[in-house]
Amino acid sequence: MWVYILIGVIVAMLLGGVIFMLVYCTPIAEKVYREHLVNPDPDNRKRECSCVTNEEQVAMWEEGCAWGEAKKDFMREVEVSRDGLHFYGEYYDFGSDRVVILLPGRCECLKYSYFYAQTYEKAGFNVLAIDQRSYGLSDGIYNTLGVEESKDLLVWVRFAEEELNMHNIWLHAICVGSSTAIITASDEDCPKSIRGLVLDGCFISFRESFRTHMIDLKKPRFPVLDMVMHNIKKYTGTDQAKIAPIKLIDKITIPVLFLYGEKDIFSLPEKSKLLFEKCASPYKEIEWFKEGAHSHLRYCNPEQYDTAIINYTKKYRQDAAQ
Repeated sequence: MWVYILIGVIVAMLLGGVIFMLVYCTPIAEKVYREHLVNPDPDNRKRECSCVTNEEQVAMWEEGCAWGEAKKDFMREVEVSRDGLHFYGEYYDFGSDRVVILLPGRCECLKYSYFYAQTYEKAGFNVLAIDQRSYGLSDGIYNTLGVEESKDLLVWVRFAEEELNMHNIWLHAICVGSSTAIITASDEDCPKSIRGLVLDGCFISFRESFRTHMIDLKKPRFPVLDMVMHNIKKYTGTDQAKIAPIKLIDKITIPVLFLYGEKDIFSLPEKSKLLFEKCASPYKEIEWFKEGAHSHLRYCNPEQYDTAIINYTKKYRQDAAQ
């Protein structure tokens, strides 16, 4: 009899532990999800620096905004729409027959992209900087980590083809923006006008990257990480496991330049090498930077960063497939 009592006590303790863990962790997961992947105030849209406490981020923002101010005579505001949502951007026409579409990382608006637009002006590109859904002035509440954003991007590509008469389009993507670029470029119906990708700090999967974010945030990874992934699927209907870059990169055959930092704690070097190795493009190259945090590679290595992009895009001045 005492054996059954003991088993009952153990089961009760286990169930109690599970219930306590769920009660304790559920609000943490909800808070983390909403802080990092949901627009907190969709009715008050604005373009501002995402992290005013980070000195490097502020310096990048200020340098970029100075470039934008200096080049305002070359700019016109542009807009596209899809499924009732409106997305906004700025087009800088420097008289080139090539254009780069800049895809910033999570929480960033198009002004953040000015910092990288400088590189492409020097490389001989026109520049299309965009507010992706739920950021800047663009509509949307949820970041879908590339799923809906890739469909939005196709609308921007059509706009570039039809309204800007651009048929040589490159994508420069940072962090989460890389997921959007890869989903787009790996699709069998990817427009032929997309000639190449430059991926800065691309992760192998959002789950893997966010796992390291949880460590950095000092949040319990289990079961909070899985709860966050569940919330992504619950609120946006997207299954991140199916669209992880590591699952799609072997479908890309156009030129791809990977930019990675040896000290990146969110896109770990050993994982990044796996993504590069699996990429199917015969034109792929990888550039490593000794200094620089995640998404801050250009800030810490401006000459190496710009030179890598200028040389690579010059090498594939025309579509490599031709």
